[in-house]
Amino acid sequence: MTRESSLTLDRGLALLQAVADAAGASATVTDLAKAVGMSRAAVYRLLVPLTERGLVWREGSRVRLGAGVLRLAEQMLPQLRASARPILRALADDVGATAHLSVAEGDQVHVVAVAEPTLTTFHVAYRLGSRHPVSRGAVGKALSLRPKGRGWAAAVGDPQPGVYGVAAPVRGIVGIRAALGVVSLVALDNATVGAQLVEAASALADALRD
Repeated sequence: MTRESSLTLDRGLALLQAVADAAGASATVTDLAKAVGMSRAAVYRLLVPLTERGLVWREGSRVRLGAGVLRLAEQMLPQLRASARPILRALADDVGATAHLSVAEGDQVHVVAVAEPTLTTFHVAYRLGSRHPVSRGAVGKALSLRPKGRGWAAAVGDPQPGVYGVAAPVRGIVGIRAALGVVSLVALDNATVGAQLVEAASALADALRD
């Protein structure tokens, strides 16, 4: 691979990451150009091969992740679950609440890994494979957080009445919109738990990159 080809690949991956990190369901070409430090013309050029491979989808000037990324993500799920298990176990026991890893798939959030605390009398039973709209709950809020803002989000009674939740996005993994979260039957110290989740999400991202 020539130096020029390597640079083009790096820019293409940076652009794909910027699409994945977009705060909403899609990003504008202008937003992406600012995020990756390129001109709009350069962004348009790089979007062509990404679109052809199904990694991104374009409608006018708006861009979002394509179905090709979901296919890659499905192949990565076993590795994602394996890396998350010890992190979720530590979170569940430290917080005393059910911990989970959720992945956004289109307009739905899919729970792909769960760990329940071992020392509690009562706790939330969160079924593996559960789904809810990506706009709901602490996970939905966490996935919409801007990269340079607060690193966690909380929700009460959403998506289920009587449940308290805190979640943090897992950043820096191309093609996957995921969040670590905890759900509890009692109110949590959101700031403390949020900081723990941010640290755990960073550890998971590092583990996936190794």
